[in-house]
Amino acid sequence: MNDIATTSGTDVPEILRNAPSSVEFKKLRKRLLRQAREAMSDFAMVAPDASKKPPKWLVCLSGGKDSYALLAVLVELKWRGLLPVDLIACNLDQAQPGFPGHILPEFFEKNGIEHIIIREDTYSIVTDKIPAHRTYCSLCSRLRRGILYRVAREQGCEAIVLGHHREDILETFFMNLFHGGRLASMPPKLVNDEGDLLVLRPLAYAAESDIAKFAAGMEFPIIPCNLCGSQDGLQREEVKKMLQTWEKQSPGRLGVMARALGHTRPSHLLDRNLYDFVNLRPGLSDQATDGGEAEDPCGAGLAMAANLFAAE
Repeated sequence: MNDIATTSGTDVPEILRNAPSSVEFKKLRKRLLRQAREAMSDFAMVAPDASKKPPKWLVCLSGGKDSYALLAVLVELKWRGLLPVDLIACNLDQAQPGFPGHILPEFFEKNGIEHIIIREDTYSIVTDKIPAHRTYCSLCSRLRRGILYRVAREQGCEAIVLGHHREDILETFFMNLFHGGRLASMPPKLVNDEGDLLVLRPLAYAAESDIAKFAAGMEFPIIPCNLCGSQDGLQREEVKKMLQTWEKQSPGRLGVMARALGHTRPSHLLDRNLYDFVNLRPGLSDQATDGGEAEDPCGAGLAMAANLFAAE
């Protein structure tokens, strides 16, 4: 990757021109670029023949720190010749009371970003259908996603690109575990139900704290979400606090948990649809053994068990 120090030239995209020049910020910026490239490579987000006919990506911006960071990272990767994709930024104005609808259009114009602004009054629908004491997130998300799919088709895009990061993915995992009764999260790449569009999350490996520092350093004009953000006691907020507490008590734990999502062992879970437990018999090859159960990251589980049995 080219040295970030070279980004002071006149050919630099406007969105990157005022990036802080401190060593610490350069390291942060390079880390986000590297993680985005790794995620795109690991999950083959860009087709192998993309350089012949670049696909279009609809980059969805809400005005929050995550989507601003996503756009900046993608613009820089494209500028460096590392992302053979045409980018179209898109903001969906959901007609929330007091929403500053001028901020994102002005930001796009100032930075020379190709964009489209869509206004759909999903706010009235959500607040009409959902009682005030219930979370709006589920219905709001479904309505928003349907509109973005439509816009992506109209613009000839092959994918919509979202700014979800590592913590978003972990929070969704625990939300499903605690409240949905399933092991599932946000995949970095999926195909929509209609089968005609990709949904991509290039920041899947990025830590929320890094994104927050990046957005603050870049001085993006953040727009708070006054729809779901106005509700207290949301289940997702409780999960977020839980994860933050764990990370504070044991730094690095969130990274370990995120890596665990990429190292699943169906033979050591309970899902009979993923593993053939019915035909599991001694003497057969390619089946589960107790070797997986013996894995102990603390290195003490088996020794403790042996001591307990010896004492008996």
